[in-house]
Amino acid sequence: MSSTTTFASAFKKDVLEGLTSYPKYLLSKYFYDKNGDQLFQDIMNLPEYYLTNCEYNIIDLYKKEMALEFNHDHGFDLIELGAGDGKKTKLLIEELIHQKIDFNYLPIDISQNVLDQLEASLKESYPAMSVKPQQGTYFEILEQIAEYNTRKKVILVLGSNIGNLLHPQAIDFLRKLKEVMSDEDMLFMGFDQKKNPQTILDAYNDPTGVTEAFNKNILTRINNELNGDFNSDQFLHWEVYDPETGTAKSFLVSKIDQEVTIEDLQLTTSFKQWETIHTEISQKYDDDVVDWLADEAGLKITRQYADPDLYYKNYIFQKK
Repeated sequence: MSSTTTFASAFKKDVLEGLTSYPKYLLSKYFYDKNGDQLFQDIMNLPEYYLTNCEYNIIDLYKKEMALEFNHDHGFDLIELGAGDGKKTKLLIEELIHQKIDFNYLPIDISQNVLDQLEASLKESYPAMSVKPQQGTYFEILEQIAEYNTRKKVILVLGSNIGNLLHPQAIDFLRKLKEVMSDEDMLFMGFDQKKNPQTILDAYNDPTGVTEAFNKNILTRINNELNGDFNSDQFLHWEVYDPETGTAKSFLVSKIDQEVTIEDLQLTTSFKQWETIHTEISQKYDDDVVDWLADEAGLKITRQYADPDLYYKNYIFQKK
């Protein structure tokens, strides 16, 4: 059975579970296909979406120190979960090559499309570099990561991807990462910080409608891949942010009473006017919360890097 077949059946299972739950939900990991990948690239270029530029600038500013921090006498394996287009990671890769540091790069992503593009661009820029891409979700790949145990591992999770998990899930994720780490291994992870609530709302609800199209891409995928008949124009993209908990949430809200049929699931589901589909959470953090998450997972913060405005931080964790 190919990975595509497995992925498609997981998509069917998750869509069925989400649309038959109350309240309804769909998983944000399914925003991504070829069209979704492009829409997310567009989002990262929006002036309102500060996250990408903040993390890019942090890595650019501290790449020499990071390269020395990651280095090991016997080289190391650089494993990136959710590699995307690798724009930020390429800064680090270039520095590692410049310092003649021995490393292998293992980009992991749910989208085979972005992995193919990333591998092609790296091979063009650095023909001698070792690149071993792997397609799958984080949890599918974690067992394979454990097999890389002959030398130091540095696991990268950029883009504040952990923010898509509620705190209990985030602790579980960090614990799973800890389980595949040795004492010398490092986890390098980005966390978007709490800040002016309006800045956060603007980042997830841009005036040009790109974020809306990105969220609605999951409806398009259901139509294309599962023979659904969603009319995405009859759904409103809505973003909320709670500054107390640091939780931003995205919803698709039904503008009218309507029924949607998904043939491949043999499902017809009804929506009342203003009924919601929860599509994504984007958690924001401060040092105390990150320290608590790490402690609960059996990890400790050994270093942190921040942008000048303290909008965003990258932390290095090791096993306690």
